[in-house]
Amino acid sequence: MDWITGIQRALDYTEAHLTGEVDYEEAARAACSSPFHFQRMFTMLCGFTLGDYIRMRRLALAAEDLMRTDDKVIDIAYRYGYDTPESFSRAFTRFHGVTPTQARHGGSVKSFSRLSVKLILSGGTTMDYRIEKKDAFQLVCKKKQVTKPQGDTATADISAFWNEVGADGTMGKICRYGKFDTYHGVLGICFSGDMADSGFPYGIGAEYNGAPLTDSGLDIVEIPAYTYAVFTCRGKMPDAFKDTYKRICTEFFPQSNYEYGQGVELEVYPSADTQNPDYTCEIWIAVKEKK
Repeated sequence: MDWITGIQRALDYTEAHLTGEVDYEEAARAACSSPFHFQRMFTMLCGFTLGDYIRMRRLALAAEDLMRTDDKVIDIAYRYGYDTPESFSRAFTRFHGVTPTQARHGGSVKSFSRLSVKLILSGGTTMDYRIEKKDAFQLVCKKKQVTKPQGDTATADISAFWNEVGADGTMGKICRYGKFDTYHGVLGICFSGDMADSGFPYGIGAEYNGAPLTDSGLDIVEIPAYTYAVFTCRGKMPDAFKDTYKRICTEFFPQSNYEYGQGVELEVYPSADTQNPDYTCEIWIAVKEKK
């Protein structure tokens, strides 16, 4: 299945379940992707999250039902996933600027059309990458659970985590147990294969040098053998990272013979000078060949 067909199938599934429960894992399966990567790619492509899309579509459809039917407000609220008329009214008013009652009596409401995938001729740009196969290895890292990709929420959580590790002495501990001959820098590790309902684990660490681990708060993690697509990221963080990742989603994966491997992503940071506009780092994404 190609990338465009997969995304369209996920959108069709979502639209068909707007008056019921939208299973994010099922939507991701329709796109032949993991829930983590599907939600992340959706946000990169659309500028809003899948949850925001569902909410806005439901409120737009609710407004249509109010204006064209005599259904009770409470029935419309339940139809679009709201437990009480009060919670529905609050969400409706925030989105439309009028109450459900005002909408029913001629108040102006907002439309929000469904998404569809269209093939648009674009490109003509280059994106440098390389493919590397790496054997299994061990990481020493500090891990933290961060929220699912919701706009910039995960980015904010991760940035705060880096600040914490740099300020409390953990970075020095990591460097004592790290070796830097393969990955020339400190690693940010996104364990995307371990996505849970609340979020996913993110680590800051380095390849483990084998020294006895005597400091608390650090974990040794086995990373299986993977094939990685490696991308160079240039510019001030985290904006450069977000721009590069968006290009990976919109340019590399749709046109390459690779798809997400549903394992890990590594960010290789050679120094702490991340605010330098000429900063350069790498993004390693576990991939597999498309079937």
